[in-house]
Amino acid sequence: MLEPGNNAELPSIPGKRYFTIGEVSTLCGVKPHVLRYWEQEFPILKPVKRRGNRRYYQRQDVLIIRQIRSLLYEDGFTIGGARQKLTGDEARIDITQSQQIIRQARSELEEILKLLRR
Repeated sequence: MLEPGNNAELPSIPGKRYFTIGEVSTLCGVKPHVLRYWEQEFPILKPVKRRGNRRYYQRQDVLIIRQIRSLLYEDGFTIGGARQKLTGDEARIDITQSQQIIRQARSELEEILKLLRR
């Protein structure tokens, strides 16, 4: 689901703790109103809300959004089907997220190593 091929066109996720809805929109290739709608439809997606109801997404939220995007846009699932798939795959989501984070960290470390070797 979160294999590199599925989201290859999406930018890499920066090493920040929190992301605004605008940043997540850019990172995941969906508009902010779609993200707000998905929050209502997918109980697994719960960004932190602070002053003035501003949403702050964490890295795991971004990965879940990318997974939802993949299910809906690439695999052709309906909202209900994607919700059911995510509910059944919650145990695998943790593993997949960990793998994605490891891939991302490795990629960033390789880039740093290239810079240091110059």
